[in-house]
This record gives sequence, structure tokens and C-alpha cells, in this order.
Amino acid sequence: MSETNPPPLPTEPPDQYVPPPPAPRSGCATAFMALFGVFLLLPGLCALLFGFGVLSESKNDPSILFLILLGLAVCFAGVMLIRSAIKGSP
Repeated sequence: MSETNPPPLPTEPPDQYVPPPPAPRSGCATAFMALFGVFLLLPGLCALLFGFGVLSESKNDPSILFLILLGLAVCFAGVMLIRSAIKGSP
């Protein structure tokens, strides 16, 4: 009887494409992102100050409340921009 040998198992995994890492962001872009993020925090600060003033009064105007929410949304965008500048690209 004849014996057949099984084929040899590959010792190395097959070549897979590994994408190159993204290019690092320049320091100037990071600084502009952080400065613009700080600039966007100012409407949020004003929204908080005016929001406490409006909520302490008995009359609530819906247009003023909308502007307060808009200011808080802009402030949130500033916080996310600063976070992205500090964290860097993935």
C-alpha cells in the first residue's frame, strides 16, 4: 500500500494589505483648532448668563429660549473642536 503525505502547512500568514498610518497634523492646524474652539465657547458662556436671567423671570419668550439653546449648541461644538485638537487624529 502506498501512503500519501499531506501537503505542508504554510508557516507564514498570507500577505495582507496594511494601510499606511495617516499623516500627522501640523502644529499650526492644531493651534488654530484650539483657538477657534475657545472662541466658540464665548456664545455658550453668554447663553448660560442670559439663560439664568430669563429663567429667573416669570415670562418665558420662546425665541429667547431658542437663542439660548443655539448658543449652548455652539459651545458644545467648541468643546468638541478643542477635544479633537488635543486628542489628535486616530
